[in-house]
Amino acid sequence: MTTPHTPLIQLSDVHVTHRARSGGLFSRDQVHALTEANLAIAPGETLGVVGESGCGKSTLAKVLVGVQRPTGGTVTFRGRDLWTMAPATRRTEIGTRTGMIFQDPSTALNRRLSVRQILRDPLDVHRRGTPREREDRVRELMALVGLPKALADQLPGRLSGGQRQRVAIARALALEPDLVVADEPTSALDVSVRAQILNLLLDLKERLGLALVFVSHDIQTVRRMSDRVITMYLGRIVEEAPAAEILDRARHPYTRALFSATPGLLAPIDPIPLVGPVPSATRPPSGCPFRTRCWKADAGCAEVMPDAEPAGPGHRFRCHHPVGAGQSTHELAAQAAATARTPAAATAAHPREHP
Repeated sequence: MTTPHTPLIQLSDVHVTHRARSGGLFSRDQVHALTEANLAIAPGETLGVVGESGCGKSTLAKVLVGVQRPTGGTVTFRGRDLWTMAPATRRTEIGTRTGMIFQDPSTALNRRLSVRQILRDPLDVHRRGTPREREDRVRELMALVGLPKALADQLPGRLSGGQRQRVAIARALALEPDLVVADEPTSALDVSVRAQILNLLLDLKERLGLALVFVSHDIQTVRRMSDRVITMYLGRIVEEAPAAEILDRARHPYTRALFSATPGLLAPIDPIPLVGPVPSATRPPSGCPFRTRCWKADAGCAEVMPDAEPAGPGHRFRCHHPVGAGQSTHELAAQAAATARTPAAATAAHPREHP
């Protein structure tokens, strides 16, 4: 049983690797989608997940809802090891206590089913209540997310993008879960609709007492919606911090660079330049994976991945040369620009790659 001090879900040294199409005749390359992930989510909290495309955000989301089985490590849900459960127990436990909202509602919903059938489907699968109670629950869910009753018999193709996403949210809430994972829930929507969906998610979280994992490229929105934010780079969690500290007090260079590139209402953009592309997940750099783009990297960064270091309550990072606690974004941008113009610095950051 979960207590206020017990994490709702916890990842311990979780790895996820996939076989790639590249490689030799008898051995394929491996994609390191998630590496050494350690994370705990408390009941009722909102966790934001940020990072560039391909950093492992969606893989992490799938691990949290039991869709992706880890290659290594353990996932515990309400104190129980998820992948040592009997399959039927796991389906019931994770299937009824978690929900997921996918990126594109036009592909996440079955186009041949009506709204009523879509919302009733999880109730039927898990045999929740009587047929009459299931119909009542469908009406309750539609009201909860602000959908008119008249849309119950409509197909998804007849709905607007915002209405389809409301259906997807209602489906995720059908079985009254403890945890909802929203994977880029507004990226496929018009700007005018995004605020409505974000406000709806926040309202539902408060009303229902949900734990919410919010994955998005819109990192300013993540910061405003979350209690805590984690930054991911090339399959690794490189920093975890309270949302109030992530903008100006982050210690990892990548986190500071990521947030420096987002526009603000009160200050102009002062981006910290990063040189070079994101490395391949099939052949990640040795040591710290960010060293090939980091203006603070030296030869030592290629030797070993740094351990997680505490930086205050709920704040930890993994970096050999962290940003100073009081350093401004403008100062860091100037340092990065100066380093990028120095050939010796680039050589030190790329002493050798992973074989």
